[in-house]
Amino acid sequence: MATAQTPAMADLHSGEHGHDQASPGEIAIGVIIGRTSEFFDFFVFAIASVIVFPRLVFPFASELTGTLYSFMIFALAFMARPIGTVIFMTVDRAYGKTAKLISALFLLGTATVALAFLPGYHEIGVAAIWLLALARLAQGLAWGGAWDGLASLLALNAPPSKRGWYAMVPQLGAPLGLIVASALFAYFAGNLSADDFFDWGWRYPFFVAFAINVVALFARLRMVTTEEYSSLFETRELQPARISDTVAREGQNIMLGAFAPLASFALFHMVTVFPLSWVFLFTRESPVRFLIIEIVAAVFGVVAIVLSGIIADRVGRKSLLMGSAIAIAIYSGFAPQLLDAGAFGETIYMVIGFILLGLSFGQSSGAIASNFKQTYRYTASALTSDMAWLFGAGFAPLVALLLATNLGVIASGAYLLSGAFWTLLALWLSGQREAGDMDAGR
Repeated sequence: MATAQTPAMADLHSGEHGHDQASPGEIAIGVIIGRTSEFFDFFVFAIASVIVFPRLVFPFASELTGTLYSFMIFALAFMARPIGTVIFMTVDRAYGKTAKLISALFLLGTATVALAFLPGYHEIGVAAIWLLALARLAQGLAWGGAWDGLASLLALNAPPSKRGWYAMVPQLGAPLGLIVASALFAYFAGNLSADDFFDWGWRYPFFVAFAINVVALFARLRMVTTEEYSSLFETRELQPARISDTVAREGQNIMLGAFAPLASFALFHMVTVFPLSWVFLFTRESPVRFLIIEIVAAVFGVVAIVLSGIIADRVGRKSLLMGSAIAIAIYSGFAPQLLDAGAFGETIYMVIGFILLGLSFGQSSGAIASNFKQTYRYTASALTSDMAWLFGAGFAPLVALLLATNLGVIASGAYLLSGAFWTLLALWLSGQREAGDMDAGR
């Protein structure tokens, strides 16, 4: 049966409105800019949690203990993120997406630039810890509000034969953000004396993060405030629903969607934050050199994410995710030992890890989201993302470092293995649920 085409949908393929034309390519650019800025903020804090905050904020503790304290504060953002979603969805319903994005990204930018002025423990004592925790909580709340729905809009407007291709687009922001953040820290750490770096050099990446947030804000506002995009959000029913209604109607799909990408989200921190902490604490390798290894490996990650779109469109997204989860489970059994094998072992660990991450993470955002009813898709997708990051990534550096220091570095693979298990279980349950729904509709 033919589907009536709304004027807004027709604009998607026409050039009547010139520069305001709402094409999938234009949406993709907005999505990449937004995600890259968010992940850049994320990695700037993550890298500082390893090489700066233990010395600046926790000088009274050993390097290991100070890093564990930093990872505890690191996790606060993931705990606050669902709360931010609740708060800013209310703002969205009452005042619209423009007010929501401006307020959320203003909060994010303020919290991020405030970290650039953070005094150390030697200057203000325990207040430095509280200020760091407060800024991190503010970042988490803001990330909950930064959900703009453009990724869902992109998925809905993607040609059926290229849904895997467009699903990978938002995920490119992760390796791109890591590359920029790692390059900045490597530059300042490699070209300044230790005293200058810990005094003022580490602060510059936070200023850059603020500037990138401003650029990203205007880029995203330009899109969501045009008449064409507003119409597309409305015709596609991508409107904020009440949290209580969304959870009541889509609660099971939200939980399945949160656990489906656990393998890739666990691997996400196992090839970014955790190995940096291990190398910094337990080897004589320079953190600058390892940051360069991360940059090189992240390039492989970009290529793998792009390939994930091609592969998913040929074999199916869930098949790719299941195959990736099995590969990650195998990787967890031997790869962590490579971190104790010098530069060559570290490089192999990182490159293989980023290839697996790209293949899995590239398709992780929409495996279950397609099951959401359109009325609840906007809010349910935001909640699913919040829960996935909380369960899969929020405590990954802390748990992995605890396992590695107490049971040996190979034990950190247990976290990866558990993520692979939950991914396979969630995907299987999702398949069973879809089969049940089809049977019920016969």
